[in-house]
Amino acid sequence: MDKKKVAVPLVCHGHSRPVVDLFYSPITPDGFFLISASKDSTPMLRNGETGDWIGTFEGHKGAVWSCCLDTNALRAASASADFSAKIWDALTGDVLHSFDHKHIVRACSFSEDTHLLLTGGFEKILRIFDLNRPDAPPREVENSPGSVRTVAWLHSDQTILSSCSDSGGVRLWDVRSGKIVNTLETKSSVTSAEVSKDGRYITTADGSSVKFWDANHFGLVKSYDMPCTVESASLEPKFGNKFIAGGEDMWIRLFDFNTGEEVGINKGHHGPVHCVRFSPGGESYASGSEDGTVRIWQTTPNANANGPTTKHHPSPLEVASKLEELQVATKE
Repeated sequence: MDKKKVAVPLVCHGHSRPVVDLFYSPITPDGFFLISASKDSTPMLRNGETGDWIGTFEGHKGAVWSCCLDTNALRAASASADFSAKIWDALTGDVLHSFDHKHIVRACSFSEDTHLLLTGGFEKILRIFDLNRPDAPPREVENSPGSVRTVAWLHSDQTILSSCSDSGGVRLWDVRSGKIVNTLETKSSVTSAEVSKDGRYITTADGSSVKFWDANHFGLVKSYDMPCTVESASLEPKFGNKFIAGGEDMWIRLFDFNTGEEVGINKGHHGPVHCVRFSPGGESYASGSEDGTVRIWQTTPNANANGPTTKHHPSPLEVASKLEELQVATKE
């Protein structure tokens, strides 16, 4: 393989078990941040640009399946197999509140206005906790057809979406009435559901298919078959012209949104890829894997994956002549 096409990621070590979820904060005055959830029970916070470790949230007693940051990246939330969801101070790492559940919690999400936390899991109940009154009982939206796998907010916190581990489709719930208002039909269970930054699309991964749905009218916009079973997909947030997908074959693939053509491929993980997410500016994306690492890849090198790269590699002779010029200049 032509060496020019090989993308070298930033490799983030630290987790001792598989990484199962990733979440980027929006861009804040202090930059942007990346939080990772792992079966090792300790979510980790990193600088989203460099991948540098900032801190580890310690307190869960079981695998952490989901994690997220609020809009200002001041608080983190995590959902765990220890039957709890926790809210953390993202600056100090302290637990601000722990919400007990009666079974494994698989998913959590902060509302856009950061006042509410949505959770879901094996109990088949969606819960909405008021973070201004954390001791108050949560609002419960029951009748989920199965164990909840993913949750997200949309329409300025008026709608929530959820998917199940044991059945296909994404259900959209009206927050006020607590009723299902629409279902996005898929053949396989949806393992990843992401609302695009501009609120236009819902990106889903089910089986070996990545689908894009109109987030306002709920029609299917595009559906692309993948080369293998994919667990996660993410749409580039700035231009919306590319998307990434990762899954069983350990590779992260970059595709053209309009044509579905594969325009880049990244190899490096040593186990299936469980989660992929674009950074808020779209200049890079992260992948989390069964191998326990998070890898951060630059978007731009792969734009030329099928053509020559423009980067010039000087020959040893050119380097030598440059050094001679420098030495002559310093003597003068």
